[in-house]
Amino acid sequence: METPPLAPAVDQLQATDPSDWTVAPGWQPTVDGFFQSAAGQGLLGFLQRRLQTGAIIFPPQPLRALQLTSPEAVRVVILGQDPYHGRGQAEGLAFSVAPGVPFPPSLRNIFKELQRDLGTPIPALPQPGGSLVKWAQKGVLLLNTCLTVEEGQPASHSGKGWELLTDAIIREVSQRAQPTVFMLWGANAQSKRSLIDASRHLVLTANHPSPLSALRPPLPFIGCGHFSQARAWRDAHTADR
Repeated sequence: METPPLAPAVDQLQATDPSDWTVAPGWQPTVDGFFQSAAGQGLLGFLQRRLQTGAIIFPPQPLRALQLTSPEAVRVVILGQDPYHGRGQAEGLAFSVAPGVPFPPSLRNIFKELQRDLGTPIPALPQPGGSLVKWAQKGVLLLNTCLTVEEGQPASHSGKGWELLTDAIIREVSQRAQPTVFMLWGANAQSKRSLIDASRHLVLTANHPSPLSALRPPLPFIGCGHFSQARAWRDAHTADR
């Protein structure tokens, strides 16, 4: 009797049809415009070719951050670089991991700073674990600048076109009337500072939370106080409305 083929893994990208990547309605015009452009078509072609060669690409839903946090709901933007490249980790939200997955070092440092700054307990494993879905549902846009990556190859999809879409998303949030906090951790995120209107929004910068830089000058992540600053600024601007 012939052995049936294994079911495809659900933790990786399966196809490259953007209509399968649901986003909140408010993002749809920007997303559609990108994928209809030459750059967007080029990115889809690249992804399809990589899949055809057997590349393992994460996450399964590259636009999940835009699905869970609508434009009108955004209150905070946390900008990452690209998804985690280990199997079972990436879930389409910057710095977040799938439920039950051990904390990557950067995420552990984020939780450490949150505990130091606001007294928030570090989540227990396996539940609630390191998934930041609840943050996304409460208005935190967890956006990577590049939205796919290949297994074991960090930054493997950087410069392939995703940055044109995510730059457009950052500009769109900046242009909205809603006062927003942008947390830019590391040089990659800080390179997007020119896209943000700092006269209307709060822009916070620090080193990346990676253990390689979290404690180093000039702007150590541990001790940056971004979470308390964001809370105070949001409370003040909510009271003004």
